[in-house]
Amino acid sequence: MTTQETRIQTPELVFPTNFVWGAATSAYQIEGAVSEDGRGRSIWDTFVKQPGRVVNGEHADIAIDHYNRYRDDVRVMAELGLSAYRFSVSWPRIQPDGRGAVNPGGIDFYSRLVDELLSRGVDPWVTLYHWDLPQPLEDAGGWPSRDTSKRFADYAAAVHDALGDRVRNWSTVNEPWCSAFLGYASGEHAPGRREPEKAVFAAHHLLLAHGLAAQAIRAQRPETLIGGCVNLYAISAQTSSEADLDAARRIDGLQNRFFLDALLKGEYPADVLEDLGRPEGLVHDGDMETISTPLDKLLINYYSRFTVSGTPGGAASAAAAPTDSGSPWVGSEHVSFVGGGRPVTAMGWEIDHAGLLEILHRLATEYPRVPLVISENGAAFDDVVGPDGVVHDRDRVDYLDAHLRTCHAAIEAGIPLEGYFAWSLMDNFEWAWGYGKRFGLVHVDYETQVRVPKESALWYAGTIRRGGLSGPAE
Repeated sequence: MTTQETRIQTPELVFPTNFVWGAATSAYQIEGAVSEDGRGRSIWDTFVKQPGRVVNGEHADIAIDHYNRYRDDVRVMAELGLSAYRFSVSWPRIQPDGRGAVNPGGIDFYSRLVDELLSRGVDPWVTLYHWDLPQPLEDAGGWPSRDTSKRFADYAAAVHDALGDRVRNWSTVNEPWCSAFLGYASGEHAPGRREPEKAVFAAHHLLLAHGLAAQAIRAQRPETLIGGCVNLYAISAQTSSEADLDAARRIDGLQNRFFLDALLKGEYPADVLEDLGRPEGLVHDGDMETISTPLDKLLINYYSRFTVSGTPGGAASAAAAPTDSGSPWVGSEHVSFVGGGRPVTAMGWEIDHAGLLEILHRLATEYPRVPLVISENGAAFDDVVGPDGVVHDRDRVDYLDAHLRTCHAAIEAGIPLEGYFAWSLMDNFEWAWGYGKRFGLVHVDYETQVRVPKESALWYAGTIRRGGLSGPAE
């Protein structure tokens, strides 16, 4: 064994032995099979068929055909050594109308998936909602309607009743900011509405749905571990001017504090409600107590940092979808998103691993203590299969390495970080961007559905096997 091999085999940054090493996906992005076994239509099935909504008019009718290829995909997970796999359940696959009787074909698929994961030694982590609202519920008002929260609790109870005997880790609503403000304010995501006032109600009802679902699940099995899932950004003002500092406060408020304060403190920030015009009738008696139902863990999706200016006319947010869209920043539409001079991914998102430590430290010092998990972290790059049959995605290796070093630093600082899920396990349908943006550890040829683990997948597998990282960043 060479000196280099010895150094790699002996990690200097060792993670706790019970640290969760995972990867994540979502149902609509990978499953396909949109009309099989009784599945109903979702808002994304409707959205993708509308001209101009998705790059090149692409859709997820087939996606990467995980519905039919899940056994092979689970085999890949096991070969990589994943200790856990975070996936979402398709609500319209379980309740085609968003309410009422459970579709046996839908439940059976997820039951088989869970059994396959367990047989391969991979712990299933279920996310109940990753943006695929049944279309009949949208027709009845969607997330701006309070009734949708109640329907979600019923759905959550049905899925948990079927899978809760084998699945211990559950999260409710993935990234409610995106569903509310990209779906109902800017129109970049399904259902594509531009109704800013209703987007605020959608945000509240998504949080209420989380709380109601958590209560319904705990009523069935109190030992179930339940997490809320939020996408958080480090926020910087472009300058120290009063306008820029106020812009940073506003974006931090709507992106981060609105959700964190509700989940962990049982209240909305007063300044954010003021920015939103204090919407009348938003909160009913008992809502905040329900929303702040104690969590077993907080799941954090982290990708980038925002640098903002209070001077209108700056560059549009790099996170915006490639469509003619409105602003998702209700009450703060004048804020500009500007470059901070950092390297960017293929999405145009700035790479800033230091921002992750900033967020974790903030959670540990400003909020009640709760176990934390990085439930999504990853990057899109322009990956190609080389002449040697390998995808040499060194940029992604460097990205993952830097963020995992940050995770280790957080643990060393006493922050209760318990796991990390790379986004994404496989290349897939990237929402309004279609198939042009590749986040996967595993390359997928969309014509043949052939899967090829990238260099980053092999690197991650080695990191998991060793239980840590080599000393200096390579």
